[in-house]
Amino acid sequence: MDDARKLVLVKAVHTVAWAFFAGFIVALPVAALAGRLELAAWLAAATLVEVVILVVNGMKCPLTAVAARYTADRADNFDIYLPLWLARYNKLIFGALFVLGGLVALAVWLLGA
Repeated sequence: MDDARKLVLVKAVHTVAWAFFAGFIVALPVAALAGRLELAAWLAAATLVEVVILVVNGMKCPLTAVAARYTADRADNFDIYLPLWLARYNKLIFGALFVLGGLVALAVWLLGA
């Protein structure tokens, strides 16, 4: 397989992984508000595993290093199929949404709703 095809494969896998975690983050407050606190806890825990992976890897997804083997491009979205602006601000946007979702879940839990 040539480098261009390898890059397409890595970008596709990275995008699917991103979509799962973005979905978990969006679903977290929804689950909490629906009274599904156990599901909310699992979504938060899975997301925290990803956060630990990012921290251990210098705040970069390990797939970024894999993609870098196959291209000299270093645009913010060289390793994933996301719009440039979203790739650039991804951690800020979804980090804030994760914290807010966690606060919603905590509030629902504390209020016993």
